[in-house]
Amino acid sequence: MTLKIGWFATARGQTSGKLLAGALAAIKEGRLDAEVAVVFCNRDPGEDANADAFHEQVRAAGIPLVTLSSREFRRAAGGEVARKGEPLPEWRREYDREVMRSLAPHEFDIGVLAGYMLIFCEEAAAQWDLLNLHPAAPGGPAGMWQDVIWELIAQGAGRTGVMIHLATPALDEGPVVTYCTYPIRDGATDDLWRDATTDARAEKGEELPLFQEIRRRGVLREVPLVIETLRAFADGRLRIRDKQAVDAAGAVIEGYDLSEEIERLVAE
Repeated sequence: MTLKIGWFATARGQTSGKLLAGALAAIKEGRLDAEVAVVFCNRDPGEDANADAFHEQVRAAGIPLVTLSSREFRRAAGGEVARKGEPLPEWRREYDREVMRSLAPHEFDIGVLAGYMLIFCEEAAAQWDLLNLHPAAPGGPAGMWQDVIWELIAQGAGRTGVMIHLATPALDEGPVVTYCTYPIRDGATDDLWRDATTDARAEKGEELPLFQEIRRRGVLREVPLVIETLRAFADGRLRIRDKQAVDAAGAVIEGYDLSEEIERLVAE
């Protein structure tokens, strides 16, 4: 049976569009037996140029698009911005309830959070099985991709990864579904690591060559991991039962390692 996907994105940058385009291409080419049933964006038309371009991409693909500005919802409620490590404010919970009402007419088997910058409340996480893309390996740094890269540099990490986990109200802490790992310290990056002094980091910021190279390697693997994960669900190799990833035999797994498949796709 064709896998029906609900797609969630804030579309703050161009990566959201690339991820959706990759999934749609795989569907069109017959590599993925799925359909994107609906796309939700927490930015309204006219709110942001990147989001507007993403909205146009969705409309051009003929996919139902639902938007609800989290920024304007917060302002109308007179609420404060949600803070990391603190309970979600009440307006955020009410916002998620409104999102759930808005998406009620659009049924989907699984949700994909691809560049969606909000944490869902308990009610939404309970109602839907939501897959969140995170730019680190299991057990790696939490937070936004910029934070992850700086932490990897601070640690002098030799490897990192990309993972997809079940979204929960706890930031980047849901059960791991799939992941891949790859090196960021090798012969091709030795000079970059050597030049990433404290002074260089302070002076160049995100323009630091090492920062850029780590980001490049991660982005290369994000689209393949999303597609291969959805293929595993569509083929029945993976499913969610009681908010845990299980294999075809129904056994709970602690993350399906797709490193070999992802590296093959990256090499191609």
